[in-house]
Amino acid sequence: MYIEQAYKGLSESWRFILGVFVVFGAWQIFGGIPLLVALIAADAAGTLVTGDLGSMSEALGSNTFLFLMLLTFAIGLVCLLAYVALVHKQSVTSLTTSRKKIDWSRIFYAFGLWASISIALIFLDIWLAPEDYAFNFKLVPFLILTAISIIFIPIQTSMEEYFMRGYLMQGLGILTKNRWFPLVFTSLLFGMLHIFNPEVEKLGYGILVFYIGTGFFLGILTLMDEGLELALGFHAANNLTAALLVTADWTAFQTDSVYRDISNPVLGWDVLVPVFVIFPLLLWLFSKKYKWRNWKERLTGKVLTREEFLSQENG
Repeated sequence: MYIEQAYKGLSESWRFILGVFVVFGAWQIFGGIPLLVALIAADAAGTLVTGDLGSMSEALGSNTFLFLMLLTFAIGLVCLLAYVALVHKQSVTSLTTSRKKIDWSRIFYAFGLWASISIALIFLDIWLAPEDYAFNFKLVPFLILTAISIIFIPIQTSMEEYFMRGYLMQGLGILTKNRWFPLVFTSLLFGMLHIFNPEVEKLGYGILVFYIGTGFFLGILTLMDEGLELALGFHAANNLTAALLVTADWTAFQTDSVYRDISNPVLGWDVLVPVFVIFPLLLWLFSKKYKWRNWKERLTGKVLTREEFLSQENG
């Protein structure tokens, strides 16, 4: 009963509605101040040519820009957890999982599994189409990138998971008293929030199939496993491998990675295969490992009232 864990804190509707605006506003305003100050300084020095990601990354240096961009998520996560603790009086554990304590083995298993698959797929593509990649490795920038990525990318992905699949999933479930609406809403919202990524401008709106599909995959993981642990591990592995191994001039992460994708980007099978082949296979694998049952009830069933939940907890 992951959604019902919200009842372990104060769960009135106004707290969730206010929380969305307070947390998102604080995340965007306070989180963006360091990056904004750096960009203003770069503009004053004449090194910032345009306002696109590539120009900002070049003006500040790719590692500095990545650090400041990821710092916004760190500040956002602090704001979210502070609001949950102070206004909802809810613990981090109940925001994370229905288990008595956070299951770190689940996080590491999902991380290791998806990191291994991602690395294999990346190097397979490099082997199949070496003309699409340029070796980009520079030791010192890469070491700095690695340090920044290992520390801050899991924070970035955790902010997205705790806000989307955690706070919003629980809040919408409590408000609507069902599971399907928060699953659909958070998945669509997760996809649509990527609409401003440079990948969308380059590849077109078809790329949103991947982002929305990923949102559904992570939402299903959360509801079926009754906790965020698998989603936290998967998301961190996905972004970390992308940042360290391959970059391109048209992606959100422009880093000093090992390889640079120099191909002319097109919307192809690499968007559809993860959503319609790999993700379903991963769900099957997780379901076998963790013995998931009652798919329909967990994904579309009703959410208990506070009284029903507390009665079961005390029963």
